[in-house]
Amino acid sequence: MTLIGIALWITLAVVVYAYLGFPLLLMMRGMLARPIRKSAATPSMTLVIIAHNEQDVIADKLQNAITQQYPREKLELLVGSDGSDDRTNEIVAEFQDRGVRLVACQRQGKIGTLNETVAQAQGDILVFSDANSMYDPHSLQAIAACFSDPTVGGVAGDQVYTKDKGNAGSLGERLFWNFDRFLKRMQSRSGSVTSSTGAIHAVRRELFEPVPSGVCDDFLISTRVVAKGYRLVFEPEAIAYEEVAASDKAEFRRKSRIIARGIRGLWVMKALLNPFVYGFYSFQLASHKLLRWSVIFLLPVILVLNVACVGQGLIYQVLLGLQLVFYSLALVGILLRNTPIFRNKIAKIMAVPYFFCMANFSALSGWYQFFVGRRVDIWNSNRIT
Repeated sequence: MTLIGIALWITLAVVVYAYLGFPLLLMMRGMLARPIRKSAATPSMTLVIIAHNEQDVIADKLQNAITQQYPREKLELLVGSDGSDDRTNEIVAEFQDRGVRLVACQRQGKIGTLNETVAQAQGDILVFSDANSMYDPHSLQAIAACFSDPTVGGVAGDQVYTKDKGNAGSLGERLFWNFDRFLKRMQSRSGSVTSSTGAIHAVRRELFEPVPSGVCDDFLISTRVVAKGYRLVFEPEAIAYEEVAASDKAEFRRKSRIIARGIRGLWVMKALLNPFVYGFYSFQLASHKLLRWSVIFLLPVILVLNVACVGQGLIYQVLLGLQLVFYSLALVGILLRNTPIFRNKIAKIMAVPYFFCMANFSALSGWYQFFVGRRVDIWNSNRIT
C-alpha cells in the first residue's frame, strides 16, 4: 500500500469514527450505567423566555407555560424582550395578572437580554426556552425530578420537531435530530451529555454566570455545569415541540450561526478539553463537537486521495463510485429541494446526502465566521425565510 493509500484510509477512518465509531463507543460505555437518583420534588423554578418580535407565537407560548403541571406558586415566568417593536410586549402585558413578568430591554441581542433577565430571576432552578417551543404538560415536573440528585447541575430536555416543511432540509433535520437524541441518551446513561439545546434546558441558579457575547448561550450555560463538577443529564420526558426552519436557506443560516457561536463557546471553554481534569467528557466533547464540526475539511481530502489511488485496485474504484453516488444524490436534493417529491418516501434517499452536505457547508461557514471574527449579536427569528 502506498503512502497516499495509507493517508486515505486514515482520513476515512476519522470520518467514519465521527459518525459511527463514536456512537458505538458511547453504547459500550453506556453499559456502565450511572443512574440519576430521581424523586418527586418541586423546587422553585424560573422559566426564562427571550423574545424579539414574537407576536405570532408568544401568546401560545405563555398559555403553554401557565398550564404546565407544576405548582403555580413555585413557578416564576419571565419574558425578556430584546427591543421588540411589534406587539410582543403588549401581548406579554396581557398575561401579567397570571404571573408573567415582562423584562423590556433595549435592542442589544439575545445574550445581553438573557443576562439582564436572569439577573431578576428568583427561582432555584433556571429553565431556558425559545419563544416558539411548546412544552409537554409534564416537562417541568420531569426536569425537577432530576434535580433531586445532588450531583446533577443541569438538565437537557428533548427537542422534538412536529412538522415537515416538505423540503430536503426539514426531512434531513428530523433524521439528524433523532440520531442526536440517541447520542444524548447514551451520554447521559454513564455521565454527562455534551451540551443542551436552547429549546429546553435547565441549570441550578447558583451555577449560572453571565454569558459573554458572541457565543452559543445554551452551549456555554450547559457546559459550565460540567466545568463546575456537576452532571449535565438528558431527560427524555422533558419535551419541547418545535417546527423546523421555514426553508433550507433559513436552516443553513441558523446552523452556520450556531456553529460559529459554538466554536467561540468551545474556545472560551477550552479547559474542558483537558482529559486529565475532565476525563471521558473531554474526549466526548472533542468527538461530538470539535471533530464533527471539522469533518468538512476531511471530505475533500478523501475525494482527492481516492482519485489518486483509483488505479491501485477495485476497492478504490468502488469507494470512489460510492462517493460520487452520494454527492450526486446530494446534488439532486439541491435541485429538487422545494418540490413535492420530498413528501414521498424517495425523499429519504436524497435528503440524507443533501442534509449531510448542507450541515457540513454550514460548519465551513461557521469556521469562516470564527476565523474572520464575524459576529451576529443582533438576532432575528429563524422562522423567517
